Amino acid sequence: MEPHLPRPLSGRGRPGRPARNPRWQLEGMLWLLRSGVPWRCLPARYGPWQTVYDRFSRWRRAGVFSRIVSALQGRLWEAGLIDHTLWCVDGTNVRAARCAAGARQDTRQGEPHDHGLGRSRGGFGTKLHLVTDGRGTPLAAAVTPGQTHESKALRAAMAAARRRPDGTRRQGAALPQAVAGDRAYSCAWIRTWLRKRGIERVIPQRSDQVGRRGGHRRFDPAKYRRRHVIEQCVGWLKELRRIGTRYEKLAVNYLAMVGLGFVVRYLRLLCPQRTRPAATHA
Repeated sequence: MEPHLPRPLSGRGRPGRPARNPRWQLEGMLWLLRSGVPWRCLPARYGPWQTVYDRFSRWRRAGVFSRIVSALQGRLWEAGLIDHTLWCVDGTNVRAARCAAGARQDTRQGEPHDHGLGRSRGGFGTKLHLVTDGRGTPLAAAVTPGQTHESKALRAAMAAARRRPDGTRRQGAALPQAVAGDRAYSCAWIRTWLRKRGIERVIPQRSDQVGRRGGHRRFDPAKYRRRHVIEQCVGWLKELRRIGTRYEKLAVNYLAMVGLGFVVRYLRLLCPQRTRPAATHA
């Protein structure tokens, strides 16, 4: 990740204190991601919390997190660690804390006017839409208000899984052979959209759709059973408390935290020797 982090400015005659190593600031962001504590409670070893939050905001605006996620994801594509046979889609509700409300109406840099917040049966919160491959590796995420139906964000999330941060199509990012989703994705337009692209639909039919014109739609039950990987990915991401509960006022900041969660997941796949416990010697 080091080539994608901004280097601290140095040189004679520069006013102010010397800049800290960005590695420590990134470590502080990852600590907050795991713990979920307020920014003001950041340990002093990572530097002043105002500095770390300022770097987080600047890096998010500059697209640093998106470039890191894209670079690590590109290595997964090249190493053949992305499963093209099956992609899974799902949405999960995330409760929003009281401090997440009250942001100003600012739609610059992709911030939605509603900040991705709304009220559903689960209460006040947001809905996180995920796309994973057949192994449970997260590929893309989208955020909508909590009351939004899962099917509304399918096309945006599928397109984001094949795009770079600059909007261009990633080389080698082919469409999957099949897409698995629960009954929330059993819509006529979704089935048509997937069929036109030659993608197998692994989506069970809703009970109110059985008996209509066309009869009962068949799907591969063996592939559908593999959909448990996205449920496991959602559970793993929500163990990161900054993702399991939304504390960020802006949706773009919350998505940046989700991107940091992707980074942790990718590093475990690319550098497994770093995450395994040390072997004990006799």
